[in-house]
Amino acid sequence: MFEKNMKFPLLLDTYGVLLTERKREILDYYYNDDYSLSEISELTGISRQGVRDSIKKSEEEIYGYESRLKIVEKYEEIAGLCERAASAAMRLTENGGDVSDRAKEILSLLERLKAITSTQTADVLEPELRE
Repeated sequence: MFEKNMKFPLLLDTYGVLLTERKREILDYYYNDDYSLSEISELTGISRQGVRDSIKKSEEEIYGYESRLKIVEKYEEIAGLCERAASAAMRLTENGGDVSDRAKEILSLLERLKAITSTQTADVLEPELRE
């Protein structure tokens, strides 16, 4: 038996549209509905080994998309920066400390967010899909 990567559903949500409907359905059963290989086999009419092979190949395909496009990696980085900016903004409201330094920290985080989000996803995605 192989172990599920519990971060994979986010990858599936992001890149699932690039898979065939059948592959997406099998991964959805496995990750989102938590069905066993045997249950998926019964639902799809594919052998248990065929279901396992389909899951592994589909996972590799999705990991390949992420390794080239890094959409989920950027999303997680943006989420972390937003959390840090929110925390810095909250500290601004606290008494004491140098407001100027805290404001500069927030501006720095926002500049990093801007740099991450300025990447044109369509320009990155289109050439990758042609390969």
